Amino acid sequence: MRQDTSRWTPVTTERLLLRRIMDTDHSAAVRIHTDPRTTRYNRKPPTIEKAEELLEFFLGHWNREGFGYWAVAEREQPETVIGFTGLHRAVVAGREVLNLYYRYDPSVWRRGYATEGAREAVRRGRELLPELPVLASMSDRNLASVKTARAAGLQRRTSLDRQIGRDVDIYFTLGWLDGPDRKRPRYAGQR
Repeated sequence: MRQDTSRWTPVTTERLLLRRIMDTDHSAAVRIHTDPRTTRYNRKPPTIEKAEELLEFFLGHWNREGFGYWAVAEREQPETVIGFTGLHRAVVAGREVLNLYYRYDPSVWRRGYATEGAREAVRRGRELLPELPVLASMSDRNLASVKTARAAGLQRRTSLDRQIGRDVDIYFTLGWLDGPDRKRPRYAGQR
């Protein structure tokens, strides 16, 4: 079911503005997604065409679902996109999930922005789509991404890990239920 877009954008955190991605974010999307430092763990080298395809995917998800990955800016400089983060619907191991994504310009690394944005994405996903688990996948070599997933409240789910050639994709989840019936646990105050 399509979400009410106004509940997903714009969003502010302590230091960040998280807003719906727009066509005008093209140059930021290409700049960030073709930088070899941001994609060093990808299996294929970054290209402008791939970055443009990603932007089209991001835009299409917003149009279809009413939410998606945000363009991220510092609150004091809202006109400058420094990264992308958020959630989109995906299917992993036969289950619908909210895929958590974060990619930032290297000029703002080590400031905690990825964690701040990821935490807000997870919080909003659990609030607005609580029936869907949140999932993040990454190369087992990408220790910064692992740290961000953990800081956002996700836990390692080794049963989903996949060996792809020499690489291993590892998974972190929140709200992923095991077992044949996948019943959700009851929480205090829940009926």
